[in-house]
Amino acid sequence: MIEHFTVLRVDPSQHRWSQTSLPETLAQGEALLKIDLFSFTANNITYAVFGEKMRYWDFFPTDDAAYGSIPVWGFASVVNSNVEGVAVGERFYGYFPMSTHLVVKPVRVNEYSFVDAASHRTELPAIYNQYLRTTSDSIYRADREAEIAILRPLFATSFLLEDFLADNGFYGASQVILSSASSKTAYGTAACLSARNNGVLPVGLTSTSNVDFVKSLGCYSKVVTYDELASLDRNTKTVYCDFAGNSALRAKVHEHFGGSLTYSCAIGVTHWDQQVGGQQLPGPRPVFFFAPSQAKKRATDWGLIEFQSKLSQAWERFMAQVSNAEAPWLRVTTSTGPDAIARVVSEVVQGKVAPDVGHVLRFK
Repeated sequence: MIEHFTVLRVDPSQHRWSQTSLPETLAQGEALLKIDLFSFTANNITYAVFGEKMRYWDFFPTDDAAYGSIPVWGFASVVNSNVEGVAVGERFYGYFPMSTHLVVKPVRVNEYSFVDAASHRTELPAIYNQYLRTTSDSIYRADREAEIAILRPLFATSFLLEDFLADNGFYGASQVILSSASSKTAYGTAACLSARNNGVLPVGLTSTSNVDFVKSLGCYSKVVTYDELASLDRNTKTVYCDFAGNSALRAKVHEHFGGSLTYSCAIGVTHWDQQVGGQQLPGPRPVFFFAPSQAKKRATDWGLIEFQSKLSQAWERFMAQVSNAEAPWLRVTTSTGPDAIARVVSEVVQGKVAPDVGHVLRFK
């Protein structure tokens, strides 16, 4: 049997388990993957919150339209295959449902990857449909699967966001304020900004409880609490990167900086339950940052090989910081089984996960 963990689309804090039968046979061109492990972070809550608007629910349809499968990133092994070039026992990294198995239709199979050509995915962003062979993936390390599952999708967004801002001259700003500064995508972006070292300073905005952790990272030029927002110079040209998704906080940032705010973008929703849209704000209109669009642009600008090379170099630099023996940025926690999966999802939805913890989940 295939086990599925799904959530109520309008309220990701509500979940259910269901089962479907494993296929007795595969059609020509199909392969069956067994999902071995996957991460679950605030990024996945973003997928749920924007599930309708950004079509995240469409990747892995369910048997009940009221419930959706939150997409996750992780590793799977081929357990059956009717596809030339995709062999039983091979291992792939990619985008999966919260299910024990997934049937895919691999096309464009090569030594590096394949693309799932399932009919319901053909019009969805290509970056989510590619599955990478671990044997030829420049980022892969067998002893780092957990860290890769947790951080790779987040850091890809961090890398692309920072590159997008640089590509646009940081909109003339001299500082970039990142809310929810303790979140992994936020501090990944700050790390990229610090590495560029071009005079544009990353400023972390965080809760009082996370100040010490955010300061310990060393990638922010300044760290202030949400209550200290008014202490920032309102005349400094500023870009705001909203990882929190808290509409009240967004309004305070816009009201404080006004005309000095040169660009405002929304990336994540760690405060998913505090989403309110439609309000008129001083300064620029907030824009949702969609990482696949920048990835597509850079793959065209640089070529796919150069793009992957730049991303790999940035990843290695980032991992050296994350895994620093004296002050690691990440503690991996692995949980197994249905009860553990439900518990971890609940904790992430409620924002009860310590900033230095990264959750990896297994079905068995």
